[in-house]
Amino acid sequence: MMASFMSYFGARRDPKQSARDAIVTLRQQLQMIEKKEEHLQKKIEEELKKAKANAVSNKAVATAALKRKKASEAELDRLAGTRLQLEMQVNTLESANLNAETMAAMKKGADALKVIHGNMTIDKVDAIMNQVNDQRALADEVADVISNPTYSGLEIDDDELKAELDELEQDELNERLAGAEPVPLQQPPQFNRQATVEEDDEAQELEKLKASLAM
Repeated sequence: MMASFMSYFGARRDPKQSARDAIVTLRQQLQMIEKKEEHLQKKIEEELKKAKANAVSNKAVATAALKRKKASEAELDRLAGTRLQLEMQVNTLESANLNAETMAAMKKGADALKVIHGNMTIDKVDAIMNQVNDQRALADEVADVISNPTYSGLEIDDDELKAELDELEQDELNERLAGAEPVPLQQPPQFNRQATVEEDDEAQELEKLKASLAM
């Protein structure tokens, strides 16, 4: 009895599916109207040709053709209005369906965020972040202690280090000096006594030549 009652009044359907079914039905109706418009357009063209062909020879036939043409044009106008209404309804349904799907997706996202956050509150987050910061500070202090040479048990004397460095520097200079080539001493220039004597003789002969020419 309950089954017959539900079948009589119709079971509650999915709104998304109902919207899709309505859109499909409207589009099918639009296709039928478009085919009807094509048929009427051809009929109008045929009646116009018939009226032109009989305009002189048979005015009665031409007049009847024009009347049928006018009737077809009027029906074509009515179909155009109907098609416009159906197209607007399709657009409205598609927009409403898109909005519904968008809202459903947003609701799922909100539910997922709610599950992810769980019992999380701002106070709990602040407490956790404080713990994290405390542990990070503790880790930094431990790292500083480990890396500090004071805690390694090794005492270093700065004066001793400086003395050892000066000694190494002096050793390096001594090795460089030992490996350098000796610089030759510059000898004073030697005068050629024989060349000087020859130059004096040539000067004396030149003076004698000048004296003889003057006589």
